Formats: sequence, structure tokens, C-alpha cells
Amino acid sequence: MRSSLNCAGPESATASAPDLLKDGPEGELGGTRSAGRPLEVALVGNPNVGKSALFGALTGTYVTVSNYPGTTVALSTGHTVVSGQRIGIIDTPGAGSFHPSSEDERVTRDILLSGRAGAVVVVGDAKNLERTLLLALQVAETRIPFVLCLNMVDEARACGIEVDEKALSARLGVPTVSTVAIRREGVSRLLEALSEPAAGSARVTYPPAIEEALTTVTPLLPPCAISPRSLALLALAGDETLSDWLSERMRRESLSQVEQASQRLRREFPEHLAYVVNRARMAEVSRLAPHASAAREQARPDPRPWARRLETLSTHPIWGLPLLAAVLYFSYLFVGVLGAKKLVDLLEQGLFGKVISPAAIAAANRWIPWSIVRDLLVGPYGVITMALAYALALVLPIVSTFFLAFGALEDSGYLPRLAVMVNRVFKKMGLNGKAVLPMVLGLGCDTMATLTTRILETPKERLIVILLLALGVPCSAQLTVVMAMLSGLSPWAVLI
Repeated sequence: MRSSLNCAGPESATASAPDLLKDGPEGELGGTRSAGRPLEVALVGNPNVGKSALFGALTGTYVTVSNYPGTTVALSTGHTVVSGQRIGIIDTPGAGSFHPSSEDERVTRDILLSGRAGAVVVVGDAKNLERTLLLALQVAETRIPFVLCLNMVDEARACGIEVDEKALSARLGVPTVSTVAIRREGVSRLLEALSEPAAGSARVTYPPAIEEALTTVTPLLPPCAISPRSLALLALAGDETLSDWLSERMRRESLSQVEQASQRLRREFPEHLAYVVNRARMAEVSRLAPHASAAREQARPDPRPWARRLETLSTHPIWGLPLLAAVLYFSYLFVGVLGAKKLVDLLEQGLFGKVISPAAIAAANRWIPWSIVRDLLVGPYGVITMALAYALALVLPIVSTFFLAFGALEDSGYLPRLAVMVNRVFKKMGLNGKAVLPMVLGLGCDTMATLTTRILETPKERLIVILLLALGVPCSAQLTVVMAMLSGLSPWAVLI
């Protein structure tokens, strides 16, 4: 992290919009970039809002993928042309906050903090305006000029949601563009807006104790590419990933004053300070959203009220438990009974046991005179009678039903709610609720689940989950063998 946070001067955070895409006397991007270095714009947004699709629409085939220094997070970089000038585009990892809780969010925060990006495109899902505005407010606090891109407006319109671009642009003080990235709709307008990004006029007012602490701490902080107020919020909220960086750039006395201010706030608020800050931002989002989506009141009535009710019940501290038990039970019926028993019996004993294997044995006995070849094909461990039968009749039904069930849970949005439900249990193991996601994914493939452990916050949590995946969570192939071995045992033996 120390090598990646190479801050520019404070003028980069407050450069006026018209100057951002012009060469300054000291370089590019308003005079804050080194000479000869290409202009760069970062795409920032929540996960699964179409940033990669927009990145492809902006850059075409000019793409470079590399790891961010000191991490395993891959970045895609390319270039496009704005007002006749070539600029770089950085596709950052998905982030919901700049107070990082994962490696992906830390990388996104570091790119803004380093001054590498002189402007930002905040990419959001037009259907989830509140989440988009929450991130846009955080970018506005950094004072880095940005453009707001509301992607997937076609899906929003299909849900009866219309966002008033002009009203939202006026409230935020930044250009706002609607797009459908996969069809390149609105991309040309976005390129035009990129020629004049703005720092934004929206401002979040925090509780008086936090505002007082910000006034005290802000003058003590070193100059950086983001605003002193934004940096002070990160420092006061206890962002441990900033500690080394701050200690290299601040005097010990100043660091001590920042820590004292943070401790006073922790005594003032019973909740974590990051939660208090986020709550104030959500209050501002609630004020902005009605002005931005005037047509939301005219949206069609919800055709699935029962789905909204289930969504509420899924995270309820009491009723969420029976719902979780029901989900696990039906998953067992689908995978364990239908897949591992009914379909396996149908294919193994029916199709292969009565049709394919007898026909293959009869054909081999009649047409193949060499016993070694016959044994290879149709013997007790033959390619047809055992390997093919096990792959298609034993493994395939269980793997297929598992991934169908897993896909249904993922597409329904239940997995994130499951993380909320099991958070307390996982805390006793030194983890948080997000650890359930790679562990459930491990039932399909331990290798992919191990890769997804990067969503966890600390190396300790990642190591715990990797050990659990290796020792206690069978993948779908292992699960097939386990179920086959348990099929002949009594229920009590299976429970043990």
C-alpha cells in the first residue's frame, strides 16, 4: 500500500471542470500530472452495475489487464477519445464505500487517493438510485470532478422507473447521463459530458460532534488528491489501511491529535463511526432521491408484493430462521433426494444398468476377441461400465441439480441476506457474515471459492475460510462420493 499511495498536490482535488482535460504548465489534468503521461478517468461503481460493459463500450478493443501493486485484484485499462484528445480509462473493482471492507474497495479508494485519476465516472444501476447516490456523494466529498452515469435505464423503464436527469444533475451539480452500455446507447453523450466533469455541489452534514472533529483534524492532514474533509472522515472512522500512509506523511504530534479526536468520537457514539457517517449520507440520499425520480410515484404497482414480504422476512432476527430452514430443506430435497437419489437411480440402475452397459458388454463379447481390450472397455473398472456410468449417472445429476439450486439462490438475492442471518454465528469463528458466500460456493467448486475469499477484510479471515474449504466443505464432486457412500447407511449413521 505504501508504494501505491503516491499523492499529488491538493490542487488536483479542486481543479475546475473546464481545466481537467487540458494540459497545464506542469503536465496534464489541470497541471497535476507528470508531463507525457496520458489523461486517465476512473470508472467507479457498485458491483454488477455494468462498469465492465461500459468500459468495453468506451475503449473498444484497446484493453490492458494488470494486477494493482501489492494486491491480487486485476485492473482493466484502456483508452478513448474525448474532444479530440486521447484519455485513459480505468475499470476499478466494484465498491460500495471508500471506507474499505475488502481488497477490491481498498484498491478503488487508493486509485482516487493517489491522484492517478483526474476525473471519475460514477456508474450506477438506474433501478437502484439510492445506492448510486450514496456512492456519488462520497465521490463529491473527495472534490474530484466526476460525471454520473445511470446505466441499465432500459431495465429501470421496464420496472416503471423514470429518473429525471436534469433534476438530478441540478441537485448534485454534475453532468448526468443515462446509458444502456451493452447496446452503446448514451455512450456518445457520456463522452461529451466527460469533457466538462464537475466536482459537485452536494454536501453531507454530519452530527455536530463529527463536524467539530472535522474542523479540528482537517488542517493537520497532508495534501492529497482527495479533499482534506474526505481524508479526515476516513482517518476519524478508523480506517486502518491508512495508518501507515498517514504515519509517513504526518508528524507524531499531529497523528496523536487525530487519534485523540477519533477516540472522543468513539466515546460519543455507541455505534461504529463508519456506520454513523453512512447513516448521515443515507439521510442526504433520502432528500435527493425524490427530486431525482419524479416519475417514481407513477410507477406501476408492485406485481409481486409477496416477494417484497419474503425479502423482509429473510433478514428478520426471528422469522428469518424458519425461512432459512425451509430454504435448506428444499435445497436438500432438490439436490439430495431428486438429484442424488431419484435421478441417480434412474440413470445408473435404469439407463446404464439395463440398457447401455448390457449392450456394450454383449457387443464387446461378440466383436472384440482380446480380453485385455474387453476389460478396458466393459470390465468391472471399464471405461463404459464404470467411468462413463459414474460420470453421467452419478456425478452429472448431483452437480447439475446443485448448480441449478445455487443459481436460484444467487439470482433471487437470498445469498447476501443469508450472510446477514449468519453474521452472529460466524463472528464466534473470527469471521463475518460475508464468509458464508465462499463457503456456500465451495459446495460447487472449492477452487473458485478460494479465489472469492478476497472479499473478506483481513488475511486472518481469508486463511480461516480457506482452511474450512479445504478440510470441511466438500465440493460437488466430493459431495457426490460422500452421498454415494452414505446412501446405504441408516439415518443416524448419516447424521453422525
